[in-house]
Amino acid sequence: MKELVEYIAKSLVDDPSQVMVTEISRGSTTTLELEVAQEDMGRVIGKSGRVANAMRVLVRVVAAKHGRRVNLDII
Repeated sequence: MKELVEYIAKSLVDDPSQVMVTEISRGSTTTLELEVAQEDMGRVIGKSGRVANAMRVLVRVVAAKHGRRVNLDII
């Protein structure tokens, strides 16, 4: 799932080298922290958070297929 978030984020931003995804596991829940350059933050969040919410939905669907819970935080 880390690779999925990284792929989507790198496709959206102007500077793909600044995209970093960190995976933190706590019990049965995994948190993915996405970091991008400050000037690309608007592209990743989107208007009214639509792009960020769409990414979160995709990650949750993939995680549910594997029987896991995953949260996506944009830092």
